[in-house]
Order: sequence, then structure tokens, then C-alpha cells
Amino acid sequence: MDVWALKEFIEKIKDGKIEVDDAITRLRDLPYEDIGFASIDHHRALRRGFPEVIYGTGKKVEEIIEIIGKMVDKEENILVTRLTDDKARIIKDQFPQGGYFPNSKVFTLEVRPAEKRGKGTILVITAGTSDIPVAEEAAITARFMGNEVETLFDVGVSGLHRILGKRDALMEASVIVVVAGMEGALPSIVGGLVDKPVIAVPTSTGYGASFRGLSALLGMLNSCASGVTVVNIDNGFGAGYAASLINRR
Repeated sequence: MDVWALKEFIEKIKDGKIEVDDAITRLRDLPYEDIGFASIDHHRALRRGFPEVIYGTGKKVEEIIEIIGKMVDKEENILVTRLTDDKARIIKDQFPQGGYFPNSKVFTLEVRPAEKRGKGTILVITAGTSDIPVAEEAAITARFMGNEVETLFDVGVSGLHRILGKRDALMEASVIVVVAGMEGALPSIVGGLVDKPVIAVPTSTGYGASFRGLSALLGMLNSCASGVTVVNIDNGFGAGYAASLINRR
């Protein structure tokens, strides 16, 4: 329950559309709901502006379905990350109104229309096409949190003229997410061109000496471009979330 949902809820109580006893029952689980294997934070949307996000890895599909059901009962929008296709297929059967994005392994279900909270456009950029799944996770997250999102793929430093030819898109964005593997150089290039926050996402794309993204991570952490912030390896969700917080009205 976010701020707007709570206001609507209080208005319904005031107008007599919701009985007091029913309201007490609903608010009883507002801080969190203990369902044995999980404690669902129903207060998070009110506290942070966005409901709890479900991390799919390591959870049984039955557990994910139960968590989704409890959140839907509270009229909370659903974002599940890091799903396998098999789990997603079963979840989609239970919640056919939701959408699954196989490239980024993300499932979404919009119970209420997301409030448009972004003050500008979030631009998500990739160095190569192999970085697109992580970038898509960032873009979906940012859109689901009420932002206008644009994408710009395959403009890495091996062909620097590609990113230089997109200066207008760079200048028009409010926040930029840059996703890159290999040596992770692209965020430094972008950070040296723009006057806005740049969030760098290292990916595990690369040959052996990339150490599954560690080389890109260290390269981004050592960026000489001021103002570049770095999230964890392959963490498109974290980048999309951070960009949304920066972009709020």
C-alpha cells in the first residue's frame, strides 16, 4: 500500500464505503505478513514508494506463487526477478494477466496503474548486444516504477563513433544507466560527456580474464569520470531502482 492507495483507503473509510472492522483487518498486516517461510513487507511501498520485489533465485515456484498471491490481495504491483523459464511458465498459468520477459528473466503484474513519478527520461545504454538482458532488467524495473525509459544498445568503445553519434539522446536524459562487460570502459566515456548521474552496471560478459565481470566492476570503480556510480555485477534491477529514485519528482 503506497501513499496514494492509503489516501484512497482512508477516504473510503470516511465515506462509509469500507466498514471499520474490515479496515482494521486489512491494516493488521500492513507492517508485514508472516507466512512461515517469508515475512512480506507490505509497508515498503508506503515507506519507499515501491512494493517489495521478489527475488526468484533459490525460491520454490510454489513459494513465489504464494507471495505473489498475498501481495495481490493487498493490491500491490508485482516484480519478480531472476526467474527460470520453467518457473515463469507455472507462475504465468496462475497469474495470466502478468507478463514474462524471457530475455531478462523478469515477471511483472500490474494490479494498479503505476503512478508516473519520473521528472525526466531514464536512458539505458549497452556496450554490446550480449549486455542487453541485464539492460532490459534495468529498463523494466525503471518503467515499472513509473518512469519514461529509452534504450540505446550496442554502442560500445570498439566503435566509439556510435556513442558520439547519439549525443542528443545523452543530453536529453535525466539519468543514464550504462551496462557493459569486457573491460567496462563505456561508463567512463559517457560520464565524460554528460552533466547528469551515470549509473554503471558491470556484466559478466567477457573472456576468461574478465573473471565473470570482476574486471568490468573494478574498471568502473576506478573510472576517472566524476559522478559515475557503480552497482554489482549483472545487477540491472539495482541500477533501474537507483535511477528511479534519482529521477523522482
